[in-house]
Amino acid sequence: MRHRLAAAAIRTEVPLPLAFADGYRVEGRVISFTGLIDGREHIAVALGAVDAARDPLVRIHSECLTGDVLGSERCDCGPQLREAVERIAEVGGHLLYLRQEGRGIGLSAKLDAYALQDAGLDTYEANEALGFEADARDYTVAVQMLRALGLERVSLLSNNPDKAAQLERLGIRVVEQVPTAVHRSPANARYLATKAARGAHRFAPIAPPRP
Repeated sequence: MRHRLAAAAIRTEVPLPLAFADGYRVEGRVISFTGLIDGREHIAVALGAVDAARDPLVRIHSECLTGDVLGSERCDCGPQLREAVERIAEVGGHLLYLRQEGRGIGLSAKLDAYALQDAGLDTYEANEALGFEADARDYTVAVQMLRALGLERVSLLSNNPDKAAQLERLGIRVVEQVPTAVHRSPANARYLATKAARGAHRFAPIAPPRP
C-alpha cells in the first residue's frame, strides 16, 4: 500500500560529469527537488541507463564532509561513495545524497563525537554521550525523492538494514538489499566492527571499484 506522504517534485535536472581522484570518470545528471519535508537541499544523481526489465540500483548516502571530501580514513564513507557511483553507473539507477552529517547530528557535533571516540567511546556511544540518538537519520525525504523520480521499487545498495526497513515502512518496495564492499583500514577497523555489532550492518567482501 502506498504510504501517504507529502509529494516532492523535481526542481532542476542538469548534466554532471563526475571525475574521481583515482581517474574514474562517468557522466551523470544531478537533480534537485522542491517540497522535501525537512527543507534541506538533498540531491539525486542519475547514473547509467535503467533497464525497464529490472529494478534500478539506488544508494542512499548520508553526507560526510570528512570522508567524502577530505578523504578521512576514520570511516568508510568516501570509498563507499566512490564504489556506489561506479556500480550504479554500470546497471542504471540513482545516488541519493542526503544532507545529514554525522548520522544526523551535524558536523560540529560529529567532531565532538570524534573527540569522545579518541577518549575510548565507540561511534554510537559518543553520539549518545552528547545527548543524541545513536543513529538519528530519517529517510523520509529519500522516499519523497524516489517517488518524485517515479520509483516505487528499488534494489538498495547498502549494508544498513535500517535504511531498507524505513523505506519499506513508507511504502517503497526494496526488492533486494545489495551489500557494499568492506573498505577497511587500520584507522576505521573498530568503527566497522561497531557498525556490524551495534548497527547490524551486513558486510560482504566483494571487489572494490576498479582504478
